[in-house]
Amino acid sequence: MTGTGQPGTTTRALTAGAEPGQTEPDGPEPPPRPRRSLTIPELRLLALWIPTRALLLLCVFRVVVIPGPDVTSDVSFIYQSWYEVLRTGTFPLDDVTWQYPPAAALAILGPAALPFLGYPAAFFLLAFLADAVVTGLLVHAGGRPGRTLRGAWVWTAGVALLGPTSYARYDLMVTAVAVAALLAGARRARVAGVLAGFGAVVKVWPVLLLVGVPRGRAARRSWGAAVLTAGAVTLAFVVAMPGALAFLTFQRDRGTEVESLGALVFHVARQLGWPGEVRLNYGSVEFLGPYVPLVSAVAQVLSLAALGWLVLWRVRARVWTAATSADAAFAAVLLFTTTSRVISPQYMLWLVGVAAVCLAWRGSRMVWPGVLVLAATFVTFLEFPLWFAHVVASDALGVTLLVVRNGLLVAATVLACRGVWRGAVPRGAPQARPCSETGGCRPLDPR
Repeated sequence: MTGTGQPGTTTRALTAGAEPGQTEPDGPEPPPRPRRSLTIPELRLLALWIPTRALLLLCVFRVVVIPGPDVTSDVSFIYQSWYEVLRTGTFPLDDVTWQYPPAAALAILGPAALPFLGYPAAFFLLAFLADAVVTGLLVHAGGRPGRTLRGAWVWTAGVALLGPTSYARYDLMVTAVAVAALLAGARRARVAGVLAGFGAVVKVWPVLLLVGVPRGRAARRSWGAAVLTAGAVTLAFVVAMPGALAFLTFQRDRGTEVESLGALVFHVARQLGWPGEVRLNYGSVEFLGPYVPLVSAVAQVLSLAALGWLVLWRVRARVWTAATSADAAFAAVLLFTTTSRVISPQYMLWLVGVAAVCLAWRGSRMVWPGVLVLAATFVTFLEFPLWFAHVVASDALGVTLLVVRNGLLVAATVLACRGVWRGAVPRGAPQARPCSETGGCRPLDPR
């Protein structure tokens, strides 16, 4: 028998006299969903985002010139020279400045998608689009239960505070992948793992995003997806392009970059007659001379100690709130950034992006560390490019800027680690409890 014919009643897909492929209507179609208009807070955010991004574009296109070194030269010369080599099907085997995992080639080759533009212009436009994607993700996330637009404000301000360097490095594109991974992790553990694994093959650090995934099936699914994704992408590049793993040797030989925490030793030592020098080495301005290898080794030991602390935290952690995964990721990225032999200006984008995801949660413990990172980002703009000559000269202004910037990072790291520890390792906690984004504890969806 056919259906009753009453409105809204389901009928058979094919009735006795219907032609194949035809169906009887099930009733009136529902009205289209109204398009959501921007809220007042979102309009206020847009009122800041648009002019700051317009100014960044004017800076990278050299309409507005910022004092100091030309931050776009990496794109115009280094990236473009890599592009010419990569498009031939091989990695830059003889260029020690190529110090990145193989999937970084995708970011460098990205401007080929815009053949009607020159390489620098296409790269800047792609960076702008990546910035817009991150902002859109954070705005969308900010409207969900238990979250806030605070994260979108942090991102909007942080990218602007770093200045034109934000659009003149491929780190912004990597950060976009990292932000997407962290936001996906709240509901889709496997998707978060795929994105984190891919990001790790672009610039290593996104692997830290998974340190705070709740124990159990979600952790197995996310970590497994990350390993499989990173392995598959790496293998594809190894098979397809010679020199895919050459970056490992080039990274090993790096020294102590002038903006790092360890470099403060030599900035002060120069005032006391230290005979070393500052030179462009392995793609960055580094200290060379007596005791530099020792300080570099100490930095690596500190990074190993940071790894040990993260392992201890994970073993001792017993309670996961909705914000714990992002908060732990922020603490991990801070630890490895602060202890690194190199703290290039673009590294601040990593911290700003992860801090933005943390502060999108109402229950995040990373408010003060996030504020300190924003302050450090602005000081980074002052030391590069604005007064970078003073940093290289190790004069009073240059050393002061580095002491303030690195001091802010150290303070943010300590506060972040303390917040993550106190939140996940409370006294007398009976067992691990992963929590949903609305605050109620339940098993996370491991998809």
